[in-house]
Amino acid sequence: MKFVAYERTLQGTGASRRLRLTQKVPGIVYGAGTPAKIELDHNALFFALKKEAFHASVLDMELAGKTEKVLLRDYQMHPFRPIVLHIDFQRVDATTKVTKKVPLHFINEESSPAVKTDGMLVNHIVTELLVQCLASQLPESITVDLANLSKGQALHVDDIKLADGIKVVTHGKKNPVIVSVSAQAVEEEVVAPVVVAAAAGAAKPKKSEKQNKK
Repeated sequence: MKFVAYERTLQGTGASRRLRLTQKVPGIVYGAGTPAKIELDHNALFFALKKEAFHASVLDMELAGKTEKVLLRDYQMHPFRPIVLHIDFQRVDATTKVTKKVPLHFINEESSPAVKTDGMLVNHIVTELLVQCLASQLPESITVDLANLSKGQALHVDDIKLADGIKVVTHGKKNPVIVSVSAQAVEEEVVAPVVVAAAAGAAKPKKSEKQNKK
């Protein structure tokens, strides 16, 4: 995925504020070489951030007539307005080792025995994995095939097939669960109790004052 950035000469809080008033977003590119201050078109960046590939793949950044490989590292949004305030990128090359979250794409869930035959509920415990690999090996997503998922089964990190050189970072957790299967909750029909007033238990009418005087 490719995007265009422009060199930014001014810096500081005031300069960044003025930049945002012109629909530009201040940013920085660090990594190999000297950090570069950049600016990007706000609307183009805002819609790029909605794309999964912009977050989880190596990007081609065009800057001053040259194209560099970068990774999105961080960005800051306005607390309550749809405005990008700042963005950070990291330069990478084929030999750069990176650690990045990669989204999981689940397929064939509806055709699995757990769902199709047993009517079970499939729970996606996690929707992304933190992986470590060379920048050139970084996948945009990881496909998780649930075609063989059956009742009472769980899918773990070790069950995911990854290309050589790609390692999942689990922070000490041993073989975490990715997907689990459980029975769907059965909704019980609640029947309102019918109250029948027995004739014998009915309240007797009160006597009038005339009847009491007789």
